[in-house]
Amino acid sequence: MDISERTRLASRYTEEVVTEEELGECLAEESPTAYIGYAPTGEMHIGHFTTMRKLADFLAADIDVTVLIADLHAHLDDEKSPVELLDARSAYYETAIEGMIEAAGADPEEITFVRGREFQLDSEYTFELYRMAAETTLSRAQRAASEVVRESESPKLGGLLYPLMQALDVRALEADIAYGGIDQRGIYMLAREILEDHDWHAPVCVFAPLLSGLSGGKMSASEAGSKVNLTDSPAEIETKLEGAYCPMGEREDNGVLEYLEYLVFPILDERGEDFVVERPEEYGGDLTYETYDELEADFLDEELHPADLKPAAAAAISAVIDPVRERLHDNPELLAAAYPDSYGDD
Repeated sequence: MDISERTRLASRYTEEVVTEEELGECLAEESPTAYIGYAPTGEMHIGHFTTMRKLADFLAADIDVTVLIADLHAHLDDEKSPVELLDARSAYYETAIEGMIEAAGADPEEITFVRGREFQLDSEYTFELYRMAAETTLSRAQRAASEVVRESESPKLGGLLYPLMQALDVRALEADIAYGGIDQRGIYMLAREILEDHDWHAPVCVFAPLLSGLSGGKMSASEAGSKVNLTDSPAEIETKLEGAYCPMGEREDNGVLEYLEYLVFPILDERGEDFVVERPEEYGGDLTYETYDELEADFLDEELHPADLKPAAAAAISAVIDPVRERLHDNPELLAAAYPDSYGDD
């Protein structure tokens, strides 16, 4: 596989690459490495899936991939995960991510999983963290983490250590490419600024888009109807899509279209399948789309009605997450241990 094709795979379906020139140079080297970190807090959902699907592209581009289950980060961010639940939630995240990678058509065995406590408590890591803390101003750390760490009028110290540790993780995991949602941009720009003074090079940064919620606007983890959970049944997904914000001919804040563009169509392409919208003959009969661009064009031209698109999207999303759903349902103890208030015994 030539460099141009590897670069295309590594950069497609992204919000931004910093920089594309550096990415090409990185892929010209032998065994480039990429990493993404996930703090095991709340349940994973379809928004996570759209981000994790990208790892299949990295593997296809012959990039070594490490997934950091950032357990200490999950506690540092305003104690979103209590210490006593870190192990259980880390195990759940790893299982869910393996399911998503497999559903995306890649082999989860090719990914290296690491937990934060496996290296973030080492003396060398701690020494470098202290150095970073001495060099970084309070306002710079706050600015870097502002889109990631929970904000309050009285911020905790953990939220300031969070971005420094995430920057240092790039060096500790020897990553050439730092990957995450576009909300991580501030932290990885900080990493690009400071890592050369800590015996590592500025990483190439690849950012995934943050998708709109089904109710319009930003997806909310606390709003059930805003997202599709990985454990939702086909009927639950159908109900959520039926009530989704999807105005005729409009693209902005349309989570239905975004799920199709960044998750469904890439996976259908991997499987060699088309997207089919079933319609009564009186309304023109079924529509078949090989690419997302074709579908979006019809939707914007009002040739495809939301009432026809939504059930087709619900069925496709359900089919895409089905392997993940099965994996989690086969391990109910994972959810019960990770989220006892929601899944534990009454």
